[in-house]
Amino acid sequence: MPEDVEMNDSQAPAAAASASAAVGDAPAPAQSTLQHLKEIASVIEAGSLSKEVRRISRAVRLTIALRRRLAARDVAAFLAFALPPSSDAFARLSALVPKEDGGEMDVDTAAPTAQLSIKHGLPEIEIYCYLLVLIFLIDNKKYDEAKTCASASIARLKSLNRRTVDVLASRLYSYYSYVHELTNTLAEIRGTLLALHRMATLHHDELGQETLLNLLLRNYLHYNLYDQAEKLRSKAPRFEAHSNQQFCRYLFYLGKIRTIQLEYTDAKESLLQAARKAPSTARGFRIQCNKWAIIVRLLLGEIPERTVFMQKGMKAALTPYFELTNAVRVGDLELFRSVADKFSSTFSADRTRNLIVRLRHNVIRTGLRNISISYSRISLADIAKKLRLDSENPVADAESIVAKAIRDGAIDATLDHANGWMVSKETGDVYSTNEPQIAFNSRIAFCLNMHNEAVKALRFPPNSHKEKESAEKRRERLQHEEELAKHMAEEDDDDF
Repeated sequence: MPEDVEMNDSQAPAAAASASAAVGDAPAPAQSTLQHLKEIASVIEAGSLSKEVRRISRAVRLTIALRRRLAARDVAAFLAFALPPSSDAFARLSALVPKEDGGEMDVDTAAPTAQLSIKHGLPEIEIYCYLLVLIFLIDNKKYDEAKTCASASIARLKSLNRRTVDVLASRLYSYYSYVHELTNTLAEIRGTLLALHRMATLHHDELGQETLLNLLLRNYLHYNLYDQAEKLRSKAPRFEAHSNQQFCRYLFYLGKIRTIQLEYTDAKESLLQAARKAPSTARGFRIQCNKWAIIVRLLLGEIPERTVFMQKGMKAALTPYFELTNAVRVGDLELFRSVADKFSSTFSADRTRNLIVRLRHNVIRTGLRNISISYSRISLADIAKKLRLDSENPVADAESIVAKAIRDGAIDATLDHANGWMVSKETGDVYSTNEPQIAFNSRIAFCLNMHNEAVKALRFPPNSHKEKESAEKRRERLQHEEELAKHMAEEDDDDF
């Protein structure tokens, strides 16, 4: 989540090590995983005591970057360090961490001169321990233990109402839903998620509201409950987009709902905006957004540009949709059927198979438009043959298809029922119509919306208009900006 990052000398031993190296000292040995966890705990403690949410967010990002190095002995040693031995949380979490035989505890070879210590009893430290154990259990595919840990953490969160816990709570909500999705038990937690969303609303936990709303929408869409998802979305508090990642997810789910409800124009705007706002490292999410956006554009009668399918890292995943687009573009019904059958498993996995069934009418209409442009007069039997209609009475079907296309304005022609002909009218100049003006207006609206969103996303330091910036504050601000730039790529990749 894109929050500002703050770091000072007391919380960033890494910065101190780099400074000592700059003056000629020998490089310090690499820190152990346990030592990194202790430093993260000290950052959480500082954020809790100073009530700065930025430090809690930074601690979460550092944990995500460290998760691949986590071992059972490191987690167990950190629990012994961070939690009182007599506490219920220590007993509960220690029982969930598997014991490793034949291995010694990780040794802090690079401990700083001042030994790190934290205050016991801080709710933020306890919730962080729940989050750490839950991440470790999910990564090691111990889903039953992870569900137990997640349920215990949710029960503990219900008794807390602290702004410094909100960031940790939002991550716990996400992993709580994720572990139940992995075990195919999402329906069991729907009531719990609704209760948590109501609690977050009453506590004015804005980040929790956004996270839980997206989890509920994902829960409903997982079981194809689109009507219930739309009712929840319309009744929920207004989405203020405090987190870019959560806003991207919301736009994606909104686009899916609008697609099922046949509101293709709104769906296209939401899906394209979600793909544009998503970080470049979130490749899987952007692929899903592009898949749905391609289908929606085809349903609108548009043909996506070839560059959409050639984006870096997406070419293989979008190949089935590229062939589908080609079939729709040429209006070949037989080619459309073969592509749909060839990639049926892919479309089923992407949950777009039902939408592709809707495309059959667009393929027929595109083929009919090409025929009307190529022929000034053509018989209905030849139209049925060219469109490859395989019904019992193809001529009658061709006649009804042509009549509907003329009524909808898809083609400019007349139908001669007596002779069984379709007579096309002379193609006029498109620049004599309002089409160029409409297209130009839509592009202007898109650019203006992008500009307004960029202005809203601007951030300014608090009270910058009240006091002048001193030299010391300027140095601190520059240090914060450098740290923010360093962690921005990691931050974008964390939630996807």
